[in-house]
Amino acid sequence: MSQHTARAPRALIAEDEPILAAALAHALQRLWPELDIVATCPNGVDALRQGLALQPDILFLDIKMPGKTGLEAAEELAEQWPGGVPFPHIVFVTAYDEYALAAFEQAAADYVLKPVNDARLGKTVERLRQRLRDSAGTPSAAAASAATPASSASSAPAQANAAGIAAGDDNMARLLAQLQAMLPPAPRLQMIRAAVGNSVRMIALADVVYFEALDKYINVVCHDSEALIRTSLKELLPQLDPQQFWQIHRGTIVNAGAIATAVRDEAGKLSLTLRQHPAQLRVSPLYAHLFRQM
Repeated sequence: MSQHTARAPRALIAEDEPILAAALAHALQRLWPELDIVATCPNGVDALRQGLALQPDILFLDIKMPGKTGLEAAEELAEQWPGGVPFPHIVFVTAYDEYALAAFEQAAADYVLKPVNDARLGKTVERLRQRLRDSAGTPSAAAASAATPASSASSAPAQANAAGIAAGDDNMARLLAQLQAMLPPAPRLQMIRAAVGNSVRMIALADVVYFEALDKYINVVCHDSEALIRTSLKELLPQLDPQQFWQIHRGTIVNAGAIATAVRDEAGKLSLTLRQHPAQLRVSPLYAHLFRQM
């Protein structure tokens, strides 16, 4: 019996408002007395660190937190989660209104609306109980029922591992796309303006092979040159045509026309080779669905 089924379920709460975090914890104690709340984190960075260290069964993540948002923390947890350990079930804590909540419903993600309501939280608790029972009965079911990518057994072949996490990948990818669509549309970029010494270099988007996050900068990689711009991928992405530029990792956006092949290694990890450029780019499990066979 695994460590995730031999004991009481364990949860981590990430919420930057102490009063709301306490209210959620108290409500969970009323509705689910056997649930062990192993940590309460005040920001997304701490949620990532504690989540990896404690490996809880459930994560309650506030959407808007300092350091990292709940979505960013969930994405990084999925990328860094150890193989062979079931990925936690995720519940997003949100203050979005009733119209925006449709994004969560369409992405099959669970959520708790602030301020905490016992009736809504009670339904969430029942769904989580069922998912944990399903996970205990059939280990692969955890991947299909979780709101985010799940790790399958480390001994499975690469193809089986990829299939086992596919449903979870799709759910998180849909959630990210739905929430991105809720943001006000940004004007599309036509050119990249990069400072080079005392001059400004104008780079046509068609010449860009990929964008790579480097701390507070982005490295704009072309076929025969590179340039730095001072912005973030989060700010850049809404200004790019999603049909032409695909996010494949939290730190990488690639020009789809520059992709030659997508290759999966023996461990099931996906990487891209590029046309007329020697770089190989790693693909996060969250974006692996972009490269499934037609």
